[in-house]
Amino acid sequence: MSDDTNKIDSIAINEVQLILAEKRTSLAVMRTGIAVLALPLSVMSILIATSKYYNVLHVLHFLIPLGALNFALIVFGAYLIIRSIIRLRHYDRFITEIKRKHSIIGEFIE
Repeated sequence: MSDDTNKIDSIAINEVQLILAEKRTSLAVMRTGIAVLALPLSVMSILIATSKYYNVLHVLHFLIPLGALNFALIVFGAYLIIRSIIRLRHYDRFITEIKRKHSIIGEFIE
């Protein structure tokens, strides 16, 4: 009986380790989303800082595609961040469920 309990506890610990690895992956995706979201802000800052050196109407054919690209990057970055937050909550629910089922893990995880 004790051997079976040890196996179940071992499996539960492995499950939590797997979920925590997935959680780290979601955090990496969130970090990537933040970086992607910061890129358009940097580009627009440079364009605004150098705006006295060009006439907007003369470079409009460059600014429109750049604006569309910046918008796409903002949408993509927001998608990555929102998706990772949803996944993090999902993994937290999994961990809470495993903690509830296996009391031995509750000691080690907050």
